[in-house]
Amino acid sequence: MADTVSITFHGAAGTVTGSCMELRHDGRRLLVDCGLFQGSRTLETLNHRPFAFNPRQIDAVVLTHAHIDHCGLLPRLVAEGFEGDIWCTGPTSDLLEFMLADAGRIQESEVAQRNRRRDRAGQKLFEPLYTETDAIAAWRQSRPVALGTWFTPAAGVRARLWNAGHILGSASVELEIGGVRLLCSGDLGPEHKAFHPEPESPAGFDHVICESTYGDRKREHLTLEQRRSILEAEIGSALARGGNLVIPVFALERTQELLLDMAMLIRAKRIAAVPIFIDSPLAERATRVFSRYSGTLEDLEAGDVFKDSAFHFVRDVAESIRLNSLTGAIILAASGMCEAGRIRHHLKHNLARRESTILFVGFQAQGSLGRVILDGAERVRISGAEVAVRAQIRRIDTYSAHADQDDLLAWIAARQPIAGSLFLTHGEPDSAEALRRLAQGHGHGRTIVTPLIGEEYRLPAGQPAARTKTGDPAVQAATGRDWQNSYADFATKLKQRLDEVGNAEARQQAIDAMRAVLDSYRQARSRRKRESSRHTPA
Repeated sequence: MADTVSITFHGAAGTVTGSCMELRHDGRRLLVDCGLFQGSRTLETLNHRPFAFNPRQIDAVVLTHAHIDHCGLLPRLVAEGFEGDIWCTGPTSDLLEFMLADAGRIQESEVAQRNRRRDRAGQKLFEPLYTETDAIAAWRQSRPVALGTWFTPAAGVRARLWNAGHILGSASVELEIGGVRLLCSGDLGPEHKAFHPEPESPAGFDHVICESTYGDRKREHLTLEQRRSILEAEIGSALARGGNLVIPVFALERTQELLLDMAMLIRAKRIAAVPIFIDSPLAERATRVFSRYSGTLEDLEAGDVFKDSAFHFVRDVAESIRLNSLTGAIILAASGMCEAGRIRHHLKHNLARRESTILFVGFQAQGSLGRVILDGAERVRISGAEVAVRAQIRRIDTYSAHADQDDLLAWIAARQPIAGSLFLTHGEPDSAEALRRLAQGHGHGRTIVTPLIGEEYRLPAGQPAARTKTGDPAVQAATGRDWQNSYADFATKLKQRLDEVGNAEARQQAIDAMRAVLDSYRQARSRRKRESSRHTPA
């Protein structure tokens, strides 16, 4: 039927990254988010596949917030012909200028670095996903709108944005389209979140799409003072070891929360005023946006805490490299999942040092380097080099910008009644399934769906959603831990495991056996090609 409302999940389904939903009705097409896939190398290949829609036919984008897993494919969307508006809050628009430009520079620099690697000599050169120029063009199509204000992103579509309490400018999206009332949560913040009030939005919808990042876990709900006490203990312990404290951070929000707490601890003389280096030009730019909106943010009554004398923002690469010679310092560097940026060379120079500490303060997706380290890897590969993990590995969950299981259930309950379906997205399978079972037990929604990438659903008013299309299993298989993670683990432990073999002759036999297995796959592939060519009509 021409007037049917439908939704397709192009990302953040079975994984926490690549958020992108396409809504269609009466010839109109609207995207909610257009994010980058982040994590394993296999998952990141999804960023290069053709869009499942024609960018020129998209009427508008409504953006929930400025994290790259929600906005990071906008430059590619624009470069391939999207000419509509990107609707978002004012702070999100301000942040996009820096977030997207930085993403474009990373795309260009990482491609250049990969093409220079010796183990890629003679192979086809990689091309960047998009450039800094593409990123600036995308930012210029952003259109700020105030929270709670109705706007028309496309003909026949009304929308409002509501505070999601996740990061600066984050919003949930309320939509009225084709007689159907929808709510997309975006990423939701937890109780006692610094800077922002708790999430809010209306109740009573036909369909609700809710994130489930932490759907399988509960955190202790701490006050800001309790959170600072935990950070105080971690910093004190790390500095007592005599080495550096390296903290992988997200440039946006997590960095600013840590700076707020460190400034308060320093002023109260609860931690030593050691040099604190913020090694991320993007974090510096994002911090300037926070200062710009300081009058509207909570917990900043003590003045501009971001200008504390202990804080040193690192701007150029040479200055960043010089930090490798330091000891007894605190280094905050992006990216938060250790997949790109300056954090990788800080890990390369600190992971093998027993006196150093690596403190994780954010979510680590399956397949990311951060997740591999947290899961207890003894050796990791960073930019083609093998690095032993001897540093103290620590983790605290008190800085999560995401709602936990209790927060999510409370948010879903407050959106009742849900006449049709509740969709649980933006979560790894175990998280989404745990939340689904609990929500089902509480009666939150007549039908609860955990969609997969590529699935399409019809959204009738007042009735459960109906799946009308399945996704590509090959694309869905890209989520989670991939073969390259297993290869890195196998390769870094191979020599050690061969050394454990009794003698030189036995080691050679083991190597020959491994070669024979790989040769058998190559021979089988050659046979399949020959058989296929014999059965192909001339």
